[in-house]
Amino acid sequence: MARIVMKFGGTSVGDIDRIRNVARRVKREVDAGHEVAVVVSAMSGVTNQLVGYCEALSPLYDAREYDAVVATGEQVTTGLLSIALQAVGVNARSFAGWQIPVRTDDAHGKARIDSIEGADLVLRMGRGEVPVVAGFQGVGPDDRVTTLGRGGSDTSAVALAAALRADRCDIYTDVDGVYTTDPRIVAKARKLNKITYEEMLELASVGAKVLQTRSVELAMKEKVRVQVLSSFADVPGTMVVDEDEIVEKAMVAGIAYARDEAKITLRRVPDRPGIAASVFVPLAEANINVDMIVQNISADGTTDLTFTVNRTDLPRVNAVLEEKAAAIGYAEVLTDSDVSKISIVGVGMRSHTGVASTMFRTLSERGINIQVISTSEIKVSVLVAAEYTELAVRALHTAYGLDAV
Repeated sequence: MARIVMKFGGTSVGDIDRIRNVARRVKREVDAGHEVAVVVSAMSGVTNQLVGYCEALSPLYDAREYDAVVATGEQVTTGLLSIALQAVGVNARSFAGWQIPVRTDDAHGKARIDSIEGADLVLRMGRGEVPVVAGFQGVGPDDRVTTLGRGGSDTSAVALAAALRADRCDIYTDVDGVYTTDPRIVAKARKLNKITYEEMLELASVGAKVLQTRSVELAMKEKVRVQVLSSFADVPGTMVVDEDEIVEKAMVAGIAYARDEAKITLRRVPDRPGIAASVFVPLAEANINVDMIVQNISADGTTDLTFTVNRTDLPRVNAVLEEKAAAIGYAEVLTDSDVSKISIVGVGMRSHTGVASTMFRTLSERGINIQVISTSEIKVSVLVAAEYTELAVRALHTAYGLDAV
């Protein structure tokens, strides 16, 4: 017998038939003798509709009331799934985030989980009850409903699994696991049996859409074993585990891409102490996340500073730079939103040489110019023209021997 948290995303509970399908999957685990808790998202499309209602009434809506509105999507799903489970003979009960309670900070719309009180749920599960918990939400210090930001149900599920000391957290999606790259681009992409927390975190942060970044961070911190599965096919998924569980570490585990990047270059910035701070501190204060950064120093005492941000942040970046133009002292600002970030990820990079050179050579042979490079211990990312995205991904997938035989 195992204790399992099962999480189902919006497409998995998209209509009544799919909710019945989820109920059958949960019943199968219960009938096998496992203790089960379920975390659900809103039905697909519902959250977008609720957000639209808020924006239609006021672009400057109260974030606390926004949370009160959008949190209802998950609450509807918990009730419907509980009814479906009861209809097939499973003792189930719905829970909103505040009823657990899932306690968060007060950052409405993007709250972070502080704690989950799981003792009552453990007792209920021990008696054969299945708690059906609303993902994406909690309750703040002022006892008002909070939401965790888009994709937050993954984080809810992992946090609940940690609080319940579950044996694993099964996350059901519309894909059947984690692949070496996007199968829609590379037909020979392979599904991985296992991937490390670090690799999954890097892949999620550079464009892979399988798991939400915060959920992987939490799983790694709390050592929660996560399995990615399909809601629509009975096939093995991918386990996200500690590095020690993987004996043979591949040089490159996967290749990800992100089409939502924008590049900004500040030309002829004075090369003096504190110049980087004069650029990036105001951006941070405006809650703009900066990704890749490159600085080129010239002989005349000036420097060109290039960095990337999410494309949706470009108007705000331009506004901040214009406001701080005198303090920074740049000659001009160049922007380019027609770029993509291509990343290779693998813990095997720690013990293999020539990983980056293979990437650069492969792209060069395809006539793809590299605009920006950034690295970490297990990742190399490059910025290229958007038109070369698919060619770059396919070429690198083959170059690192990831194609399925």
